[in-house]
Amino acid sequence: MEFVFLDALSIPGNPAKPNDDAWAQTNTAAVVFDGATNLGEPLLPGESDAAWLARFGARRLMAHCHDCDDAAEALKRALGDAQKSFAGLRRRAPKENYEHPYASMMFLRAADKHIHALWFGDCGAFVKRPNEKVEIVGEAFDKRAAEARRVAMLAKAKGLAPAAGINRPEFMSALRAARNTVNTERGGWLFGPHVEAADHARDKKIDAPPGTVLLIASDGFLALASDYGLYDADTLVAAAEKIGLEALGAELRALEATDPEGEKYPRFKKSDDATAVLLRVS
Repeated sequence: MEFVFLDALSIPGNPAKPNDDAWAQTNTAAVVFDGATNLGEPLLPGESDAAWLARFGARRLMAHCHDCDDAAEALKRALGDAQKSFAGLRRRAPKENYEHPYASMMFLRAADKHIHALWFGDCGAFVKRPNEKVEIVGEAFDKRAAEARRVAMLAKAKGLAPAAGINRPEFMSALRAARNTVNTERGGWLFGPHVEAADHARDKKIDAPPGTVLLIASDGFLALASDYGLYDADTLVAAAEKIGLEALGAELRALEATDPEGEKYPRFKKSDDATAVLLRVS
């Protein structure tokens, strides 16, 4: 089984700021990363700690897919690389957990008779087998709905517009408290500089006969369906094939421009980084 590349898109939420998403693809593997926005001072050189982690993770995962056949082992090795490199590059050790870089991830690895999906957080995969409805892999829709509720509650409590900005001091204490539980037994698990996260990745074996179309994406792109309702899973994959991901990215930004403060569609930022990769199984 191999992947045929069809299309890809990765656009920043704010053109003046780094794109914290990343993606990579080979003929047997593909991944999308969504770096979590920094909630403190950067500890690494470069544009942002989140962007570093997403790009580093994408490169190392694809490299390890050449080293080994097992997707879980490739992920464990990439996490180990991130742990080692973060320790070597950072200016100081993090004082609190929120200072570590983290990322959501959707990783697909082709095997002889199936695709092995491994993921963290709210990236997702849409699987369209010939003559079947789209299967959604991951929890992006549920997580986006929960975040929208959280944003609306925080904004109301602080007397701010929901999309006032994730780095507003009124939001920061709550966001840091939540981030402090990541990659601990008290919270959820994400891709980060912690090799032990490999044991907590969600996984699924996916049947994918020849002709199956795969769309993997960060939650910023999936908002077209999960948040804004312009598409459902089936029509989003169909549109990706018909008009292309660039056109869908333009639709996404045009809709967000009509609700810049997030009053209709509660969210922390006017626009999020948005990344998607479209593949076909051969």
